[in-house]
Amino acid sequence: MTTPDTVSFGYEQVPATAKTAMVGEVFSRVARKYDIMNDAMSGGMHRLWKDRFVRRVKPRPGEAILDMAGGTGDIAFRMEPSGASITVADINPDMLGVGMERAAERGIDTLVWSEQNAEKLSFPDQFFDAYTIAFGIRNVTDIPAALKEAHRVLRYGGRFFCLEFSTNEWPGFAQVYDAYSHHLVPKLGKLIADDEDSYRYLIESIRRFPTMPRFAQMIREAGFTAVKVEPILGGLVAIHSGWKA
Repeated sequence: MTTPDTVSFGYEQVPATAKTAMVGEVFSRVARKYDIMNDAMSGGMHRLWKDRFVRRVKPRPGEAILDMAGGTGDIAFRMEPSGASITVADINPDMLGVGMERAAERGIDTLVWSEQNAEKLSFPDQFFDAYTIAFGIRNVTDIPAALKEAHRVLRYGGRFFCLEFSTNEWPGFAQVYDAYSHHLVPKLGKLIADDEDSYRYLIESIRRFPTMPRFAQMIREAGFTAVKVEPILGGLVAIHSGWKA
């Protein structure tokens, strides 16, 4: 599959060759306030979603796990007590820098931090037992390429888990959330992070992300089997999973 000439950047269409850098600029701007904004935008619920996500991953002692787009360490910190060997990867060095500082503050020195492009990982084939990505896949320029890379670096029997905002299917709630996210989240971004535009993009990127059934099909097309979807709050967020068999 080839990448189209233009791709979505929020509600805009931009050259595919430009999107990665544009997304990078967004996350460099928000890195320092990213976790505070997550609390503000979700009322702290993102913490519960991430706890649930890690319970589904079930990290085990001695496993090698790649946490892609894991910049600030939220998922890795939750998996670290399991005894798994965790590599935190992110395309953005500013996000990784925040994560490494947070790890040092927690006295965690067992994580490996690696600057990586999800579409072109530097790891060898069949290197990891599990691949996790939380709230990161929608910012990738070529999502099918990233999914194929996830499949490539997993061992046979390895598992893929993705936590991402999705399409809410609850009547009424979807409209309320739509109004909240479009009108209030950018204002929160301005108030807390002094950056309204970046948070407007982040909300728009959610709206452009594939529906749960379509994203599940994309995971299958990348080679994964036993693909499952677990909607949370009617699909406000969803956990997608699959196995490399």
